[in-house]
Amino acid sequence: MTPADLAELLHGTAARVLAERDLDVSVLPETLTVERPRNPEHGDYATNVAMQVAKKAGVNPRELATWLAEALTAADGIESAEVAGPGFLNIRLAADAQGAIVAKVLTELSAYGNSDALAGRKINLEFVSANPTGPIHLGGTRWAAVGDALGRILSTQGAEVTREYYFNDHGAQIDRFTRSLIAAAEGEPAPEDGYAGDYIVDIAAEVQKRAPGALDLPEAERHETFRSIGVDLMFAHIKRTLHEFGVDFDVYFHENSLFESGAVDKAVETLKGSGNLYNADGAWWLKSTDFGDDKDRVVIKSDGNAAYIAGDIAYFQDKRSRGFDLCIYMLGADHHGYIGRLKAAAAAFGDDPDTVEVMIGQMVNLVRDGQAVKMSKRAGTVITLDDLVEAIGVDAARYALVRSSVDQSIDIDLELWASAGNENPVYYVQYAHARLSSIARNAADLGLSAEGANLALLTHDREGDLIRTIGEYPRVVAKAAELREPHRVARYLEELAGAYHRFYDACRILPQGDEEPGDLHTARLALCAAARQVLANGLGLLGVSAPERM
Repeated sequence: MTPADLAELLHGTAARVLAERDLDVSVLPETLTVERPRNPEHGDYATNVAMQVAKKAGVNPRELATWLAEALTAADGIESAEVAGPGFLNIRLAADAQGAIVAKVLTELSAYGNSDALAGRKINLEFVSANPTGPIHLGGTRWAAVGDALGRILSTQGAEVTREYYFNDHGAQIDRFTRSLIAAAEGEPAPEDGYAGDYIVDIAAEVQKRAPGALDLPEAERHETFRSIGVDLMFAHIKRTLHEFGVDFDVYFHENSLFESGAVDKAVETLKGSGNLYNADGAWWLKSTDFGDDKDRVVIKSDGNAAYIAGDIAYFQDKRSRGFDLCIYMLGADHHGYIGRLKAAAAAFGDDPDTVEVMIGQMVNLVRDGQAVKMSKRAGTVITLDDLVEAIGVDAARYALVRSSVDQSIDIDLELWASAGNENPVYYVQYAHARLSSIARNAADLGLSAEGANLALLTHDREGDLIRTIGEYPRVVAKAAELREPHRVARYLEELAGAYHRFYDACRILPQGDEEPGDLHTARLALCAAARQVLANGLGLLGVSAPERM
């Protein structure tokens, strides 16, 4: 019986108890919460439902809890239900009900934890979207790990997710990048507002190799040659780096296409027609304060050129025209202003602002020997994805970046995350999976399997703790999807690994010496198989490997 199953049983029981006493059943919330108590002596699960609804129903909380305890104790799968304090209910499951969790995992395998909660939702998930003017820095790397994990998590809940990269190939930053390439090709220092680093020199050399004599072309033609080839080379590097990091996108959307296709002009005219753009001081402004933004935003500047928000507005319209009912934007720490302006733009088009969801990620710092690492070998001014992977590897990098809420800045201790010890969270989790894989191999060598296991034999405290932790997985994944918090999965995996290691230390799994294999060995093998499966499922959601040997 999973926590969700228990919550459903509790809801049905509470409804029946209220109805039998002519009390108002409508006071029950749609879903009831059951939680694992901090102290295992208080039971397997606890609920405060009696205190939640007693006052509304017109009864004493402890009296209602007593009625519920009596009814629950008579239910299949419940060993006991006891009233505590002012009206808490502490519940213990029967051994066979707990064993059903193991059976469920071994039946559903990689689908364990999936649901249809988001079935029918078509989600556009835009993340990374780094400018094609340099390698991906640490902020973009964090979004690569978090965004990819979030996409996987949302998919398990039935959503149709499109991962999208917004390719910023229009605007002043591309001009600065191009001028930097030309300066490097000419052996000159980078422009004051340009980009520096060995990668600029390398790309400039490659442009000249592909377009011999590019420096001798007329100025406009030279600029366009370095721009088009240089941007393509930079973006190819970005895509290759992301792929090696385990992150691939369904759509690479070019910002410039919005201008070339007339989408920006069309969006502007639509807003003018609706009266949501006004002219002041020669510029066109979005009435974004009418829709909750902190100030109105310039869309067309007084010189006639489009402001950056013009592309954002047209891009949102394009996403909606492709049928997405939720557009999630994952942006950097300096983009808080985008929350109000993007929601305001949606509302200005007559759309629901809740179709826009903006996540803001905080900074990432690397630490070595207690000191911040500030300079990249290749990029010169910033630490890049490549630098991080070179230092600690893909698995550790992804796990380290996903493990904390995006609301928090994080320090990544390079020595810790490169270490092979239990202090390293990803090693701790992966080692649990490898240990379980070793048990499976050893069992196979002995001719043992988990088939036909009597799971009601799993009555040891450590077995129960591991089973209940396994049972939490679907709820953890559902919450991670609902709150857009992949770090919940990482933290859960560490809890699961800990429960497994404690079980391993307390319970002998395989027969030793001349000991004959018994039903308890088979049951424990089944429990190990379930734990291994859930670890693999969770690591897969984070894009981290589940090694069989370490």
